Amino acid sequence: MTVLKFNDSVFDQFPVLKTERLILREIIPSDADIIFKNYSDQEVMKYFGRELYKDISEAEKKILDTGTDFREKNGIRWAVCFRENNVMIGSGGIWRIQKDHLRGEIGYELSKEFWGNGIMTEALKEIVKFGFEKMNLHSIEANLDPENTGSVRLLEKLGFIREGYFAESYYFNGKFTDTGTYSLLNKDHE
Repeated sequence: MTVLKFNDSVFDQFPVLKTERLILREIIPSDADIIFKNYSDQEVMKYFGRELYKDISEAEKKILDTGTDFREKNGIRWAVCFRENNVMIGSGGIWRIQKDHLRGEIGYELSKEFWGNGIMTEALKEIVKFGFEKMNLHSIEANLDPENTGSVRLLEKLGFIREGYFAESYYFNGKFTDTGTYSLLNKDHE
């Protein structure tokens, strides 16, 4: 019987990923302005179910937390940048890793001026590939507000299948919202 195991060596050194247009690199302190811009933008954060950032110190803390998650081998979040200038325009990564079950969850956001250009599709293809081929994950999931139709289309384009729908399962800002759970198995990954 083959025993499958999570590949902890992915945390030995921060992995840099490259696509045709993008470089996915470690999030660094100089990225605080773009993180603050995105996390304080009502449109970008519409479906996140969190308070908008009100101060740059929240973005600085996010950067520290992201670094801690990596060092403690709990998750990887990349800055999504154009190759030609290496300036962050969004981020994406794998977190909530269940090593015993070879499962992780993806999360992502992108500055709104870059929406609709296939950037996050390109970035997530590489992140998903890394999750399956380097981390040795068996499945990757995404949880989202089903009203976030752009994100639903993105996940479906990548081959994710809706596995569950939970009515009024998330409470934020005085109202309940639904949650859609999408998943992709390694064997179904292109």
